[in-house]
Amino acid sequence: MPELKKLNLQKFEDPEANPVALAEGVNPDEYIIATYLMSFPADFSAYKVTQLLAIEQSTGTWTPVPGETPEVRKAHVGKVIGVYEYPDYSIMLPPDTEWRNYFVQIAFPEDNIGEQIAGLFTTVIGNISAGFGKVRLLDVRFPKKYVEGFKGPKFGIPGIRDVLGVYDRPLLNNMIKPCVYGPAKLGAKYAYEVAKGGVDIIKDDELLFNRPFNPIEERVTLFMEAIDKAYEETGEKTLYAVEVTDDIPRIFENIDTALEHGANCLLVNYIAAGWSVLRKIAEDPSVNVPILAHSDVAGVYIASHEYGINASLVLGKFPRLLGADIVLVGAPGGKVQFLEDKGWPIIDVLRYPFYHIKPVFPMASGGVYPSLVPSLIAGAGKDIIIGAGGGIHAHPMGPEAGAIAFRQAIDIVLKEGITSVRELRKYAKENNVKELLTALETWKF
Repeated sequence: MPELKKLNLQKFEDPEANPVALAEGVNPDEYIIATYLMSFPADFSAYKVTQLLAIEQSTGTWTPVPGETPEVRKAHVGKVIGVYEYPDYSIMLPPDTEWRNYFVQIAFPEDNIGEQIAGLFTTVIGNISAGFGKVRLLDVRFPKKYVEGFKGPKFGIPGIRDVLGVYDRPLLNNMIKPCVYGPAKLGAKYAYEVAKGGVDIIKDDELLFNRPFNPIEERVTLFMEAIDKAYEETGEKTLYAVEVTDDIPRIFENIDTALEHGANCLLVNYIAAGWSVLRKIAEDPSVNVPILAHSDVAGVYIASHEYGINASLVLGKFPRLLGADIVLVGAPGGKVQFLEDKGWPIIDVLRYPFYHIKPVFPMASGGVYPSLVPSLIAGAGKDIIIGAGGGIHAHPMGPEAGAIAFRQAIDIVLKEGITSVRELRKYAKENNVKELLTALETWKF
């Protein structure tokens, strides 16, 4: 971190040219407001350093430069509108205090960035993500003019429900397992079985790419035949999210191939492929199917409590803004080591009003088995997708029974108002619901 004595904070007589303002002095319709968690060495002045960071991310650098005039500052400088220490020391510091912690809000002129995502990242968490103390981006408040530059999801929750014709319950997703396998006909066999068992959405595992041993054109053709066959037998529609992730331009070639062969849903690893890539796909008028956004690599952003970006942005607001119709999030209580009380806010971010951007489906996934159904529905209600891989494929009675067990759990929880696995197990025993009971007895976590 630069030494404090090297940082030179230049102030102008005109308050509007300086990198600090009252919150009431900043027009929220013209500024993007970023909220941070910051920690600095105890001998640093947060009042000064945060203003220097606002300058660093807008008009200047660590020392004044000739072109950074009052006129330039007034039009383009970032403004610190809040610095709140916790604990809030005012008189003296406890002995041996080494670091002091702050919530900081900085307002950046929307005009500096325009309606793009790369410039947003560069501005709100660019240089300051390393070397300027401990900095973690907690939230971004967007003005309406910024969000109006994005189209958002084509389908979202209402559109996907219309496609499937399912309006009164959570949806069920299955990831085909094993993650990577040989001929596409093996996956298609499983796809038929789980679709027949009641799965609404089938997705490739994010690790299954377009490889010669399992090419997209063959996989899509066989999978669509499998779910069409299941539909003829059950009358229930199924989406198949085919993995198209690759480098540019091959990802777009994969999409074209998938759509030409009848794909009705796409799977995009949006962080690995790139935030702007997700937007490009979602806003392409030729892509007329839902997009399931897989969140692998998210841990790089969210794992640290001192650096990076808050999960509600990485898994919530950002992919929703960029056009995902479904976003995979960790399932509270599943295998992902994710604090339960941090999971529900992400689900809310994906569904609550956000200007013109449609609400999108959160897909609770990762080590999900029927025992989790009561808590997932209690916490999220009906507008959620329950995503299961091994919890379906490893069912002792086979994948079809694994899917049936989940649908039984969903239906029973909704019909009976069940809120705990104990009540669910009791009901399954008393009513001899064999597929569900077998699953509950198999996984007693």
